[in-house]
Amino acid sequence: MWNPLLDIHTPIGDQVDLIDQIIIPRARDLGGFEVRRALPSVGRKMVGPFIFFDHMGPAEFLTGEGIDVRPHPHIGLGTVTYLYKGRLHHRDSLGHDRWIEPGAVNWMVAGHGITHSERTDDNIRPLEMLGIQTWMALPKTHEDMAPSFEHTAKADLPVLEGEGKTLRVILGHAYGAQAPVKVLSETLYADADLAPGAKLPLPDDHEDRAVYVMHGSISVAGESYDPGQMLIFRPGDAITVQAGDRGARLMLLGGATMDGPRHIWWNFVASSKERIEAAKEAWRAGDWAHGRFQLPPGDDQDWIPAPKV
Repeated sequence: MWNPLLDIHTPIGDQVDLIDQIIIPRARDLGGFEVRRALPSVGRKMVGPFIFFDHMGPAEFLTGEGIDVRPHPHIGLGTVTYLYKGRLHHRDSLGHDRWIEPGAVNWMVAGHGITHSERTDDNIRPLEMLGIQTWMALPKTHEDMAPSFEHTAKADLPVLEGEGKTLRVILGHAYGAQAPVKVLSETLYADADLAPGAKLPLPDDHEDRAVYVMHGSISVAGESYDPGQMLIFRPGDAITVQAGDRGARLMLLGGATMDGPRHIWWNFVASSKERIEAAKEAWRAGDWAHGRFQLPPGDDQDWIPAPKV
């Protein structure tokens, strides 16, 4: 949301009415690997079901380097790591063992509880890494569902092309196309690649809509926006974005607003603090044989302990 105390540039024309909020992600250095977090942010926790949005990289790992995220738990959410470059080895407590590769969708629904790891444990070096990791809150009716995992190859996702635009629907629906991945609430999630000057009207059949600029630039109502900015739009407004002279690569996200607020603690998302506390106790108990959480087969020798706070 434009604030004259923080930004002396006055929005022109109807720009201030079209954009509900502009988020500049905060950067975190994870030891040579930068992550920029757009959601949750101050003043905006969710866009539709999206409650977590991380821009990972770009980064290049040399021999002996990489990402090694040890097994850790989730509840109450669905996750997608969407890569532009690189690959990650996913293992989970349901026994799934998959490589996440550019353009493909690994849709993991935590429900009552799941554990997974993500590593770059192959011998391909140097390795470039660039992608978006998202969490989507589950509706209250599905918070305690059994966990699940679904892999969809890049070739199986719908692609729309024309007038200098290529758009791949990752989750949910957009412009009449439906992704094959089974989501649990109305969702918009799409990867759009625009040629210089190309115009893209945003779908008008989703209550919440946002655009994240990955590369290039876009203009809205005559104002330009650069990479690393998330623009959140008001419900119902007719919005068209136009790529700048370098083109643009965008992530479109949104959907129906959630059925109430959500709490986040560590890797847990829930509609109540009591659910969070129960998951904390279960992970700290470490009863992998009989408890709520198990460890991924083949990656069960170490795990991330719960924070002490």
